[in-house]
Amino acid sequence: MGVAPTTEDVSMAQDDQAEDGLPKAIVAQIDETYQILSAARKKRKTPAGYAPPAEVKSFTSKHSIPSLHSASHAGITALTVSRVNPSQFLTGGNDKIVQLYDRDTDKVLASLRGHTKKINHVTFREREGHPTLLLSASADKSARIWSHDASSEEYRPISTVKTHKGELTGLAVHPTSTIVAYASLDKTYSLYDLSTPSPIFRSSPSDDPLTSLAIHPDGTLLALGTPTSTIQIYDIRTGVMAASLTPPTNTPFTVNTLSFSENGYHLLSPSALSSVAVWDLRKQKTAHTHSLGETYKINKVLYDLSAQYLGVAGNEGVRVFAHKTWEELLKFDEVGDTSGIAFGLQGKEIWASSGREVKIWGISA
Repeated sequence: MGVAPTTEDVSMAQDDQAEDGLPKAIVAQIDETYQILSAARKKRKTPAGYAPPAEVKSFTSKHSIPSLHSASHAGITALTVSRVNPSQFLTGGNDKIVQLYDRDTDKVLASLRGHTKKINHVTFREREGHPTLLLSASADKSARIWSHDASSEEYRPISTVKTHKGELTGLAVHPTSTIVAYASLDKTYSLYDLSTPSPIFRSSPSDDPLTSLAIHPDGTLLALGTPTSTIQIYDIRTGVMAASLTPPTNTPFTVNTLSFSENGYHLLSPSALSSVAVWDLRKQKTAHTHSLGETYKINKVLYDLSAQYLGVAGNEGVRVFAHKTWEELLKFDEVGDTSGIAFGLQGKEIWASSGREVKIWGISA
């Protein structure tokens, strides 16, 4: 069974639910979301007012937020920017803390404790009519969820996920906004219902540890990286593998980061320790690979929301490329070893984390 090889879609054909797949009510919710999002895929155009390549090429250093997290066990390990409140961003650190910060006020809004080892991933769950959730996944084998309390304006813990027996290496909220996925070095991935909250699925062990995770923007496919260069793609409804992607390489490497394009046709990943690849999901082949230099080590890859730009963070700074032409639009090597990257509202800013600092590039006022 494979990713559908059509020029119009990249979803799997609907099969009968596997015996060990998701509950039927959850599958119905995923299918409903898929029908809505996939039908609109052809109409997904660059939003009005979105930053064009010429503007992105002119970005310069705009803002810097130093001294984040503690000096002991220093270092930001994960970064994400809010879509609802674009001045707010979430970080995880080597200090085991999850921190919410507001750039406009230069204030820490929340400093959340509970993990016993470094934070590997953080993300928001932002859904209209529901409280904002802050989610984290850690090397301590657990994940935590905090919910915003409107009356106190504080975040309170609502759940600790201890499903896995290995370090958590992947975290992503599903397009339904009611499901979150985790990947682990214990060779399994799991799904968690945010509305309950409760676990709803854990996969059978894979042959390899799982080292990264991403969810397709239409919500039916889940991609997982491995330390053997292979990307495994599963039907999220059944837990059945849909495809296995392996770049031609003589030296195995760890696929430590993945990102689907918003139009759903491509998957961005490392293709070696120092190069990146765009996979065409319709053909299950690499559409393009690009070397970043022999000494570059990739930490994070990311598509922007318009699927026009590809961002890469690594040990020698930040790179931003145009999707189709691979023109290098930005190169910020002065930032040094960079753990995370994010695109700001309307693509008008690039955010990156390095050491205890978050830097922002854009058009200076």
